[in-house]
Amino acid sequence: MSPKPAAPSRPVLLDRARAEIAPYRRVIAWTAVAAVGWAVWASGPGWSTPALVVAAASGAALGVVDARTHRLPDALTYPTTGVVATLLALAAAGSGAWDAALRAVAGGLALGGAYLVLHLVQPTGMGRGDVKLAVLLGLVGAWYGWPTFWAVVLLPFLVGGLVAAALLVARRVSRRTAIPFGPFMLVGAAAAISGARLVAG
Repeated sequence: MSPKPAAPSRPVLLDRARAEIAPYRRVIAWTAVAAVGWAVWASGPGWSTPALVVAAASGAALGVVDARTHRLPDALTYPTTGVVATLLALAAAGSGAWDAALRAVAGGLALGGAYLVLHLVQPTGMGRGDVKLAVLLGLVGAWYGWPTFWAVVLLPFLVGGLVAAALLVARRVSRRTAIPFGPFMLVGAAAAISGARLVAG
């Protein structure tokens, strides 16, 4: 009977996440510091602060990696979505905001489903990583209300369209140039949540 192979000393997923971040760790670190500061402000602070802080810090990493590599790694999106969902459930338990928790789940499923349809229709225009990121952003956006959720839906396409048009006019890209959509998704979600914070005062 052959001996069982030794268990890895560290989780494989954590190793993969570190490998994705390592080439860009400096810019990710600075971006994450700013993102966490924004998250504390945007969330109130309140019961949802830990969830938004995690989403913002991971979003900083995802945005940088996608901008550099045109990839949104599963090693970052999967654990972030799981942790954020858990923290929002704890926030609902602590504050009694179970309606917000249910809305968040519905928002994550709805936005992820919409992006999945776009991916199936045109896989070259919408990647699978975008679909997975949409679940996370729909979850967080819907927590803060349906108006915020709809802003999370629409703003990435508005911002992305304006930036793409400006780059075309400046002849920095052509119509065939692939532009990563993840950063626009993240910026649009941040703008939507910031708007909700400003309206709430």
